Amino acid sequence: MIEDTSETVLAKRAVNGIEDIFGTYPGYRRAHAKGELYEATFTPTGKASPYTMAEHLRDTEVQAIVRFSNTSPNPSTADALAVVKGMSVQFQLSEGIITNLVGITLPIFVTKSPQTFLKILNTMKSFKDAKPNFKDMVNLFATYPESRTAFQMIRKLKNTKSYATGRYFAVHAFYLVNENGIRTPVKFEWEPEAGVETWSVKELAALPSDYLEKEMTNRLKLGEVRFRLHIVIGDKVDPTDDPTKEWPKGRNRIDAGMLSVKSKALIDKDRFIFDPTILPTGIECSNDEILPFRRDTYAISYERRKKEG
Repeated sequence: MIEDTSETVLAKRAVNGIEDIFGTYPGYRRAHAKGELYEATFTPTGKASPYTMAEHLRDTEVQAIVRFSNTSPNPSTADALAVVKGMSVQFQLSEGIITNLVGITLPIFVTKSPQTFLKILNTMKSFKDAKPNFKDMVNLFATYPESRTAFQMIRKLKNTKSYATGRYFAVHAFYLVNENGIRTPVKFEWEPEAGVETWSVKELAALPSDYLEKEMTNRLKLGEVRFRLHIVIGDKVDPTDDPTKEWPKGRNRIDAGMLSVKSKALIDKDRFIFDPTILPTGIECSNDEILPFRRDTYAISYERRKKEG
């Protein structure tokens, strides 16, 4: 049982709001319900060694579990209707230690505070009965203009041709910490070796509802799917507490390593929680309020789907 605190109460309200708007699907995640797990390895370049003590970013190849997903809470949603895709990676370190890196095909998040996220959900309730209250949405963006950018990006975003051809962003800032205790603000990005490829609206119309999983199965028959991990080094002026803001394009980048996705994982896919705050020595959370909020909402979602069987 998750103890009620001021933080977990907000998380429960968020999960309740998602269920109210999109419905409840027993046994499934409350967001990113449709997805598959894959086995992978991560091979670091060692170029991040001066910045961190984290073993998987220094010199140790590690096993990993990757979950590609759609963002929709409805597991039956067609791939084309959930334009934002997700890529969550669990690195399996030595001595049973794990750490997670959670990314989406959008470089920013929709809000910088749990309270605003709840207000967005409340506004979206009007969409439930196909009677959207656009006045409330306009008022919301007027009050919280930082959320407008993400929704504008979503409107322009195109569906990826494959999970293997999406660029995935861990939208939050973290700190790398080295042996001397020096903390460096960073963001993480996954760059597909196959390049970024998207569908036109006309092409999407001819695709089956679950084209992404089928495409990935066929692609893996031809060989591994690879992603390059880039670490973006932040400057003193770059915000670490606001996931609605991108950092400037010209920031220094480190080629941190290569993720090689090998095959579908034949394991219980519902037991994994890709909590982005589970971090090893050498990586720390920033002061981003959404990070602990995600931790709590993931835990509540897991607790509910576990009870549902």
